[in-house]
Amino acid sequence: MKLQLSHLRLLVSNYKDTFLFYRDLLGLNLDWGDEKSGYAEFSTGSIQIAVLKKELMAQVIPGENQLSSSASQDKTTLIFAVDNVDEVYQKLKDHNTQLVTPPTDRSDWGIRTAHFRDPDGNLIEIYTNLGIVI
Repeated sequence: MKLQLSHLRLLVSNYKDTFLFYRDLLGLNLDWGDEKSGYAEFSTGSIQIAVLKKELMAQVIPGENQLSSSASQDKTTLIFAVDNVDEVYQKLKDHNTQLVTPPTDRSDWGIRTAHFRDPDGNLIEIYTNLGIVI
């Protein structure tokens, strides 16, 4: 059996704002859905990111198999390569995005990063290579 990852699906409470964030602010190409559909797919170049109203997925997963909604440490991070971390960070800041870490050179990783959250609280990292050979 061979598995091929085709999508990352974010199960969100705030569907419309999250949809608009990925489409309008991050500029991902919309493949399917709209701000009212409850489900949408965005192309990232290699795999798709999908957003789905949590309630729709809850209809599929039996109650005894659903996780608690209590606050916990992030379990996933979406990571995007960008041409210029500082420019993207400034655009996000100008749109009152919830910023987590400012642009920072991480020479031990060989990249410059910044972190922020989408409207539903999902952690996102943007990065660009520093051109340092590790």
